[in-house]
Amino acid sequence: MLSFLTIQGRQGLLAMGYRHSMTCYTEGIRAALPKWRGLDGMMSVFWDAQGNPGARAYYLSPDPRIVIFFNDVSAHIRMSDQPDSFGRACRPMTRAVYVPAGAPLWTSFTAAHSFSHLDLHLHHDRALRFLSHSLGRSAALAALRCPVEIQDTDNLQTLARLLVDEIAQPSRHGVYAESLVGSIIAGLLDIPAEDRETVPAMGGLTQAQMNRLLARMGASSDHRLSVAEMASAVGLSESWFANVFKKTTGKTPLQWQMGQRIELAQKLLLEGELALSDVAARLGFSDQAHLTRAFRQMTGNTPAAWRRTRLLR
Repeated sequence: MLSFLTIQGRQGLLAMGYRHSMTCYTEGIRAALPKWRGLDGMMSVFWDAQGNPGARAYYLSPDPRIVIFFNDVSAHIRMSDQPDSFGRACRPMTRAVYVPAGAPLWTSFTAAHSFSHLDLHLHHDRALRFLSHSLGRSAALAALRCPVEIQDTDNLQTLARLLVDEIAQPSRHGVYAESLVGSIIAGLLDIPAEDRETVPAMGGLTQAQMNRLLARMGASSDHRLSVAEMASAVGLSESWFANVFKKTTGKTPLQWQMGQRIELAQKLLLEGELALSDVAARLGFSDQAHLTRAFRQMTGNTPAAWRRTRLLR
């Protein structure tokens, strides 16, 4: 059974003047009544739910939002930012996700699974005001535009559980819950460190963005992404991404990606007994000859000659 609804945070309207909204549809997902609390420009909602095999959902909000799962769902839920594309653009759902304003999200269940999660709906101007105080408006806008997906959430889990306790049974002034939300925002969003050694060159990508790009490539079955998919992984437009990527790496996105694939081919050639044709197929080359040409361009040797030299050493 397919349900289509628009979720509106009426408590937020009554409490603090913020009415969050999110259009979504779900199929095969059953949820208990949520616990929620409206804050200043924020809505915090805690859900307990269960999904059936093949369950799916679609979400779209005009404001940014954060989702933190309290159990590992990566083996059971897949996500994508493209419709009907649970292939190359699909990846495991991580334990914490930041979805920028206006970014769609599709999910699909590979197996029955019970889960609980915290949803934080943030008024864009409220989040911008919070970040701009420390980062400046330009850096704050950049952080709010970048999607984030992380699996290691130990510190965020602690903050999220404290917030859920306060949602379920408010015991303190709202400023306490708001400060927890602020800490979650600061801990999850892609905010460059102040240390000069970790700040990218002017106009370049941050290390966190490069890490997300590598993770997205690793999740692809053949380690290939289009430039548009690479740009989406770091929250930039395709043209802007191509420009700043060249400033960061000195290579075009596709040149860099080919280098990554050739490095993986080298690893497979040394660590396993795979035939060259199998390596080519695994890494998305059209055939063995295609891999050989690309390999020779990058290393100066054919794959077979390169492997013989390394094994002799």
